[in-house]
Amino acid sequence: MEGSWRDVLAVLVILAQLTASGSSYQIIEGPQNVTVLKGSEAHFNCTVTHGWKLLMWTLNQMVVLSLTTQGPIITNNRFTYASYNSTDSFISELIIHDVQPSDSGSVQCSLQNSHGFGSAFLSVQVMGTLNIPSNNLIVTEGEPCNVTCYAVGWTSLPDISWELEVPVSHSSYNSFLEPGNFMRVLSVLDLTPLGNGTLTCVAELKDLQASKSLTVNLTVVQPPPDSIGEEGPALPTWAIILLAVAFSLLLILIIALIIIFCCCCASRREKEESTYQNEIRKSANMRTNKADPETKLKSGKENYGYSSDEARAAQTASLPPKSAEVSLPEKRSSSLPYQELNKHRPGPATHPRVSFDIASPQKVRNVTLV
Repeated sequence: MEGSWRDVLAVLVILAQLTASGSSYQIIEGPQNVTVLKGSEAHFNCTVTHGWKLLMWTLNQMVVLSLTTQGPIITNNRFTYASYNSTDSFISELIIHDVQPSDSGSVQCSLQNSHGFGSAFLSVQVMGTLNIPSNNLIVTEGEPCNVTCYAVGWTSLPDISWELEVPVSHSSYNSFLEPGNFMRVLSVLDLTPLGNGTLTCVAELKDLQASKSLTVNLTVVQPPPDSIGEEGPALPTWAIILLAVAFSLLLILIIALIIIFCCCCASRREKEESTYQNEIRKSANMRTNKADPETKLKSGKENYGYSSDEARAAQTASLPPKSAEVSLPEKRSSSLPYQELNKHRPGPATHPRVSFDIASPQKVRNVTLV
């Protein structure tokens, strides 16, 4: 009985010593963050002091590898190890083969009976595909064209550039996310080729210094001779005939309109001339009608017994000298023709005389102004 108690006590002492000694072990340097491509390997290092008994590696809080002083405990062939000893430390390396996007997460190394641990983060990026709609492009020399490159399935969006092995007069490209699909990148290359060559679309992940490329052939052809100077395709025969008929009808219509216009102008001109002549006649008649009352007002009433001085002088000269002189007193109210007659006949200034032919009486025409 006493012997059994002594055995239990010895075991407890040994465990206490292991616990005390294990608690003095510590991690000097934990693993570092790693970013890798899908399908590649990821390496993590953990440096600890000598004397450790149990070292464990976990991925996303699941133990994937355990190490003891007797050897490793491997549960999955994708997770292997390597170890390195130095004078004052021990280095354990975890190797993850064929890394998948599901492996992304936290990676930790820890020691038994130690509260300390080292932690890092594993990031897995997927390099997608590149696509150009046609592997062999045929374009016309000297005419602008564009080529589109698609980057599909990249978990980290790449930077796309172009490598041109073809003579060009102008080239430029622009990369952007496809509208409605933020996991797809488009790059459009605009160029004016002058000869044959190749075009290479290059997608690069700068964090990993990894890239993927796709090359297509570019063939340049000469423009057809009959297309030089043409603005569009030639019209069919029926369209040409239809246009000819339409132009002929249009020409006939224009000639008819010109003839109608000339006739209208001539008729209008005749009407204007007739109207002008009528206006002239009306104006002349109006002037005549206006002149008649003025003439009557100026001339007064006609005296059919009046005879002009020249006629009386001629008659007096032809008749015998038998005349009588009648002296008439001067009147201020005498008519103007009578005064003019006295001016032409000789006589005293104060008593004008009028001669009458007694033997042959004549009609005297007198005009009185009113």
